[in-house]
Amino acid sequence: MTADQALVIVPAALVLDWLFGDPRWLPHPVVGIGRLIAALEKLLRRLPLPERGSGVLLLVLTVGVAYGAARLLLAGAFLLHPAVGLFVSSLLGWSCLAARSLHGESQRVAEALARGDLPAARQFLSYIVGRDTAELAEPEIWRGTVETVAENTSDGVIAPLLFLMLGGPALALAYKAVNTLDSMVGYKNDRYRQFGWASARCDDLANWLPARLSGGLICLAAPLVGLSGARAWRILRRDGRNHASPNAGLPEAAAAGALGVRLGGTNSYFGRPVAKPAIGEPDRPLDGVAWRGAVRLMYGAELLLVAGWLAVCLALLAAGGGGT
Repeated sequence: MTADQALVIVPAALVLDWLFGDPRWLPHPVVGIGRLIAALEKLLRRLPLPERGSGVLLLVLTVGVAYGAARLLLAGAFLLHPAVGLFVSSLLGWSCLAARSLHGESQRVAEALARGDLPAARQFLSYIVGRDTAELAEPEIWRGTVETVAENTSDGVIAPLLFLMLGGPALALAYKAVNTLDSMVGYKNDRYRQFGWASARCDDLANWLPARLSGGLICLAAPLVGLSGARAWRILRRDGRNHASPNAGLPEAAAAGALGVRLGGTNSYFGRPVAKPAIGEPDRPLDGVAWRGAVRLMYGAELLLVAGWLAVCLALLAAGGGGT
């Protein structure tokens, strides 16, 4: 992907995401990746291989197919016509971004809470978090909503956008394959502890830079959206590692600081309570104001990344460079 192509593809993908999100009627590559993972798991578990070895093979095959299929599709599209190539590239890039979708899915929870419908809020929250939601009280529903917006600012927004900028739609789709693998097989239970080990570790590695970039971008975005950048930076430095994941705590800590709220605490997974360290300070309540602030931080961080990238691309073009 050349710099001049990128200057079309990335903004187009971004605008398509902002306008349309993730339409349920449109076939989505990640759905296909999920079906591929499920089929490969069934096949690989039948082979006489150690579970960890089968999991490595699952990772290689899934990411390889996703990346290779995208490259072939894009090559064919550009062979037909450069405009067709740019159009298909923009569609694939759009499919990897999730800001509008994350906003919309979390808004369903917020709207249910605003009208006092706790059962609906619990159900909608269950679609976007891995924890048990059936017995959650209103404050815990708000916490789950804010936490998922903050965490997914990194792996649902900044990370795929970064990979799209660095390597085009094929690399962004390869990242989404890693992300989907982790969400499907990256559990620390008896079924997936060994089989999902490679996928979980690869997801940690793929998100290492995006998570740290997201934390910094959230701190920079905070004063631009009416929140505290200084407090975001302080809590990021203090509590960014207060999480079992090496990455998820960083955007959560930056958001918690900017919002003045406390995240973390005990969650239940498959009926088993899991205590997590606290992140942030409870200066303000977890409520609709906090959720709206988290959404503003997400968009602010995304816009800052795009602005910085556009500046680099334009500088390269001005200097006579052609690649990204």
